[in-house]
Amino acid sequence: MRYVAAVPADRRAQRTARLLSGLLLYGVSDALLIQAGLGVDPWDVLHQGLARTLGLQVGTWSIIVGAVVLMLWVPLRQRPGIGTLANVVLVGLAIDVTVWCVPAPHRLVVQIAVMLAGVVLNGLATGLYIGAGMGPGPRDGLMTGLAARGHSVRVARTAIEVTVLVAGWLLGGSVGVGTVVYALGIGPLAHLTLPMFALRDVGSSPRARCA
Repeated sequence: MRYVAAVPADRRAQRTARLLSGLLLYGVSDALLIQAGLGVDPWDVLHQGLARTLGLQVGTWSIIVGAVVLMLWVPLRQRPGIGTLANVVLVGLAIDVTVWCVPAPHRLVVQIAVMLAGVVLNGLATGLYIGAGMGPGPRDGLMTGLAARGHSVRVARTAIEVTVLVAGWLLGGSVGVGTVVYALGIGPLAHLTLPMFALRDVGSSPRARCA
């Protein structure tokens, strides 16, 4: 008989709330970058290029690409969590709903404001959904899976994002100042928000249950 620390119900509820709010906010922030029209993050360059070339909505392509990337976890022996599966679906749905609800601005000053809001909200969303600790997104898992095979995390991430960026640009996706601002800003923002929203079990009194 062995004993496993049970996660209190209130802690599970907090994790779930942060996961769902983070994923939905992530989709909203992606949509703001799209609507700003000044360039999007590398993966959305690919999603946008596929949408412009083959039809369907950007968020729908986010779901399709996420599912394909998730299948690449199999040879890398990565295991998805609940958050991984939720990521595939919820981010894409939030992108499509927000694009439908939020009109694209036409004045440059408004475009810049919307773009900056998208980057900042994306940083907050990253801290929320990763801080929930319920599984990485499919794209992050691909990066860590490659890193576990002996590749540098930085090299793996750079290679993946450059590949999807170039592919998306060739398909007609938007690369611009927003892409650069996102690339420069998301790291520092995530550095601030990850510890801010991380849920820790330190100081809690986990109950033990038989397993």
